[in-house]
Amino acid sequence: MALNPQQEKLLAAFALQNKHWPKDQLDLALWRVRWELTALEHQREPEDGEYDTMLMLAGRGAGKTYTASNWVGQRAALYGGTRWLVTAPTSNDIRATCFEGDSGLLNIIPNSLIDTYNKSLFEIHLKNGSIIQGIPGSEPERYRGKQFHGAWFDELAAFDYLDDAWDQAQFTLRLRDPRIPRVQQIVTTTPKPRELIVDLNEGKVGGDVYVVNASSYANRANLSDSFFKALETYEGTDLGKQEIYGAILDPEDAGIVKRRWFKMWPAQKPSPELEYVIASYDPATSEKTANDPTACGVFGIFESPDIGTAIILLDAWDTHLGYPELRRKVIDDFKEVVYGADNQFGKGRKADLILMEDKSAGISLIQELQGSGVPVRGYNPGRADKVQRLNIVAPLIAKGKVYIPEDPDVPGEVAPWAKRFIRQVCSFPESGGHDDYVDVLSQALRVLRDSGWIQLDFLPARDIEYADENRKQRYNPYAV
Repeated sequence: MALNPQQEKLLAAFALQNKHWPKDQLDLALWRVRWELTALEHQREPEDGEYDTMLMLAGRGAGKTYTASNWVGQRAALYGGTRWLVTAPTSNDIRATCFEGDSGLLNIIPNSLIDTYNKSLFEIHLKNGSIIQGIPGSEPERYRGKQFHGAWFDELAAFDYLDDAWDQAQFTLRLRDPRIPRVQQIVTTTPKPRELIVDLNEGKVGGDVYVVNASSYANRANLSDSFFKALETYEGTDLGKQEIYGAILDPEDAGIVKRRWFKMWPAQKPSPELEYVIASYDPATSEKTANDPTACGVFGIFESPDIGTAIILLDAWDTHLGYPELRRKVIDDFKEVVYGADNQFGKGRKADLILMEDKSAGISLIQELQGSGVPVRGYNPGRADKVQRLNIVAPLIAKGKVYIPEDPDVPGEVAPWAKRFIRQVCSFPESGGHDDYVDVLSQALRVLRDSGWIQLDFLPARDIEYADENRKQRYNPYAV
């Protein structure tokens, strides 16, 4: 950040007064003075320093990288022989932004303090023995075996394997030093409505969290006028709220599918009479922790007097399962689990169809399950990507055809087990990260629609008899 003339005089006077100091000590002192003179309000730590995580949610150009480079760099320079983690979405992000960028560490730390920079290993070695090491969030397993005194997470909301990377990195923050009061970390990101970001903002994870919010305008003095002219286009939009003002959009209203489109099935209302039950699976591609978990959503078909044929979510779960465990669970659930409840309106029902995308591990699993007598079918999404698949079935949800059970203890809220499902579906694709429930939902609705179980339009009374007759012809396609 540029100094004004008065600040330049103060810095020059300080340098002259202490010119007898060794060059590295003088450069460190001048660096710290410069930071104190130029740091904006949102770039400063709390005076008491009593926090575990400093979370900086800020718009584009608000000075996030400059803040974190000073945060990490000064700690490494002050406390010789310490180790510091720098992590970003990819290796290129670490090199091009965190290390070599205009506001990166190599342009912030005085040259007199730097011993070596290993570009291939992503390591900056200072002359005092401190090491700043970069590890990309795209490879969470690389955190294993490492240990640090503190960390910088840059653009955390953009991590592909957000939860895995965060968890594995936390295990590395275990070094103690009597000179450092507590192990701390700084998170700098333009937010997205991802669960971990929401939880950090609410202080549910990260220990004692100090939250700083700043817009792009907070750093206007250091940015071009043309940049802010371009920002006018996005004022008043959801994208503008997120990218300019650093606001976390409502996770349940940020994506293609809106939370308000789902209808609530009252907790006190008896279960509907289920005509058909489909268990939709999105199997993980491998057993590695860095990969997506296996996800399952179970959907029941029933007749509603208001909208005709409707769908209700009966169960949803996602977890990391090895191939044998997943095979066993699918078989056991099919044989033992009854969905819905016996009441005056109907009886519970076991799954009629197991639907599974025929990719990677799913292909072998489908073959084995068919040999075990499980009514499993493979689903081939064709050339459509995840966004296209969800857009295809979104009108069914928008028409109020899909119900979510209510929390029996909290009226107006969805059942606890369904919250993760709703959040993931309704934040896609803005949230990034795991999208397993999106696949689970889109393939189930696509099959139900294309096999004649559900339609967009409610049939008038005169067509109900025809619909009942036609229902006999409904089928379960292998692929759509």
